[in-house]
Amino acid sequence: MAEEIKSLDELNAVAEGTVAVAEVEMTPREPVRDDLGRSYATGKRKDAVARVWIKPGSGKVVVNGKEMKVYFARPVLQMILRQPFTVSGTEDQFDVMATVKGGGLSGQAGAVKHGISKALQLYDPSLRGALKAAGFLTRDSRVVERKKYGKAKARKSFQFSKR
Repeated sequence: MAEEIKSLDELNAVAEGTVAVAEVEMTPREPVRDDLGRSYATGKRKDAVARVWIKPGSGKVVVNGKEMKVYFARPVLQMILRQPFTVSGTEDQFDVMATVKGGGLSGQAGAVKHGISKALQLYDPSLRGALKAAGFLTRDSRVVERKKYGKAKARKSFQFSKR
């Protein structure tokens, strides 16, 4: 059991390494799965929100009741969805069932990717390092800037006329 640090002086001593603290036992992360053997996560990107379930299978991806190739017809969007599996080395090992709402197709693809990444690391915590290093567990916080009054768009001004 680790010693308890009760003052700032003790904390500074530990930080400088002058006092040895008993090794803290790192408890390994436990897999999070439901009764059906699935892991669930929510992914977000721009205005899109995706609810994603993954379970062991043949690599079938269903988004809003449609096959991935039908829902995301553009190859770039399909590649975005496959990235978490490629990075973690688990291609064609998991079936994905996702429902996604809001935003456009690009934002939805990013939301599903984020959800798949989070669900993968919940299903198998050993994949967390690879997914985190690739930046797939971080929500991309970039959103559309709001329009300001007195402006044509967020920053664009109306045409200037001197006379």
